[in-house]
Amino acid sequence: MAKKKVASESLFVPVEEQPYPIPKNWCWVRLKDVSEIIMGQSPIGSDTTDDSSYMPLIGGAADMGEIYPLATRYTKAPTKISKNGDLILCIRATLGKPIFSDGEYCLGRGVSAIRPYIGTKEFYRYIFLTFEQYLYDNATGTTFAQVSSKTLQKMSVPFPPLPEQHRIVSRIESLFTKLDEAKEKAQAVVDGFELRKSAILHKAFTGELLGLSGSKTIPLEAIVGTIRIGPFGSVLHKEDYIAGGIPVINPKHITNQQIAPEGKVTISEEKALELAAYRLKTGDIIMGRRGEMGRSAPITEKENGWLCGTGSLIIRLQEGYIAAFYSQIIASHSSVQYLEENCVGSTMKNLNEKVIKSLPVPSYTKEQQEAIVAILNSLLEKEQQAKSAAEAVLTQIDSMKKAILVRAFRGELGTNDPSEEWAGELLKAML
Repeated sequence: MAKKKVASESLFVPVEEQPYPIPKNWCWVRLKDVSEIIMGQSPIGSDTTDDSSYMPLIGGAADMGEIYPLATRYTKAPTKISKNGDLILCIRATLGKPIFSDGEYCLGRGVSAIRPYIGTKEFYRYIFLTFEQYLYDNATGTTFAQVSSKTLQKMSVPFPPLPEQHRIVSRIESLFTKLDEAKEKAQAVVDGFELRKSAILHKAFTGELLGLSGSKTIPLEAIVGTIRIGPFGSVLHKEDYIAGGIPVINPKHITNQQIAPEGKVTISEEKALELAAYRLKTGDIIMGRRGEMGRSAPITEKENGWLCGTGSLIIRLQEGYIAAFYSQIIASHSSVQYLEENCVGSTMKNLNEKVIKSLPVPSYTKEQQEAIVAILNSLLEKEQQAKSAAEAVLTQIDSMKKAILVRAFRGELGTNDPSEEWAGELLKAML
């Protein structure tokens, strides 16, 4: 489509309206003056189909991949249509998320197409990634954020000379490639955490951590003093819960052999005395008996006196057996597998006392248990530190990408050549 004629005096954004300073051979322009904006229009419902022989329909973020559309619906009567090389932009609910159109698509109400008059589609994509907040700041609507045609048209865009646009894109892609490689490695560390943890626990189970050739396996019942299933819901009512009371521990509060109580799920001291048989003691193991199998944690001085909840149970070991060791054993892959194979219930997995007592566990002396716990704590702490560091890297990478984009469109990537002609001359030539 030919560029609409624009008076040269209205082509550039006035100085007082420019968002920030840019290099002298750049200029600020309105999006409408450097690209055609095609607002989407949804076809009527009766024209929408699953038949892929018709034109694919892009209605919003759900139909968009990382780089190209992922249409799952089609229309017999296209309304507004994108062309190959356009940018497709979300303008409703999810805003921004620019991708490339790799063919003809019907544009629904939730998207628009941006068709550059001059410059590359890659340059404009990075523009929208950088200025996404502009869309949110200028959106309207209460149920869904919506960006209007007027908002897009008046959007201020920093416009460098064409050679600089190409250099900016090349530099961004080079830096992003390196960051993506780092991100892939960090993600692998995070994704492999549970596998590495499972391998460590398996070594604890078999005795390999102590260099033993094998361990004697016994049923959990052989080392247990008592097992008590948490109180039924009939003895705990909504009105029993208070703020700042004694925590009630349900399975959802047990993660990675640690307990994280919920402030709203607490009871008074009077109610706790009434349910004294279900109060936890230092050296106990609390274990979830519903849902995800293997959730368990040792009870320390901190949790002493807290209450075992309805979906949990208390394992009180005989003297000479350490809760910190056996809670890890219960969480090991082999134990979880056994519990999953033997639990009851179709809608929700449940454990009964018989299954728990029959759980195979290794038998070690107290000294061996203590030694294994010390090794386990050291190894698992190192793995957790590695995972936390990798998660921090993932967060930093996203922040670094945003910082690179900000610098790119301020002319601060070191790519600008001040001797190149002012970009405004090129735009004037388009008139």
